[in-house]
Amino acid sequence: MQIVLAGFMGTGKSVVGRRLAERRGIPFVDLDTWIETRAGMPVREIFTERGEAVFRELEKRTLREACALDHAVIAVGGGAVVDEDNRRVLAEGSLLFCLEASPEVVAQRVGPSVVDRPLLAGHPDLRERIRELQASRTAAYAAIPRHIDTSELSVDQVVDAIEGAIAGAAGSREESS
Repeated sequence: MQIVLAGFMGTGKSVVGRRLAERRGIPFVDLDTWIETRAGMPVREIFTERGEAVFRELEKRTLREACALDHAVIAVGGGAVVDEDNRRVLAEGSLLFCLEASPEVVAQRVGPSVVDRPLLAGHPDLRERIRELQASRTAAYAAIPRHIDTSELSVDQVVDAIEGAIAGAAGSREESS
């Protein structure tokens, strides 16, 4: 079974995913890192040199590879779940979580690395751009069954919330057996 962390950039998917995988003793997969390895270049260069459509196709293929693992914590990019096929693949055999944070918190967290974030780089009003992107993904994020607002939580508190939800899901499966 995979535990998948989705949500907007800067919500803590990678740092929470690493800690959760560590606690559970299973591999952690940062999908963007896998994509960069396969493409031989950083995500921002893929966007710049090859375009977003090429990135999304790489993302789709790499996501399927990651979901084929037996047990792992997988952090997917903020736009991965916009694609309905990706959401379907992620929902099959995975516990899917959406990490959320306010635009202000996201801006604070990604501000230092904004040049590495192709969908934010170069925009004059960072918070407004974050709001626009979050709004455009509202329906996709709403389709995810479990949500955790990370705005005011520590990494360990988010991991604890995920662990609690996993325990609850396991209890529900046992009751229905």
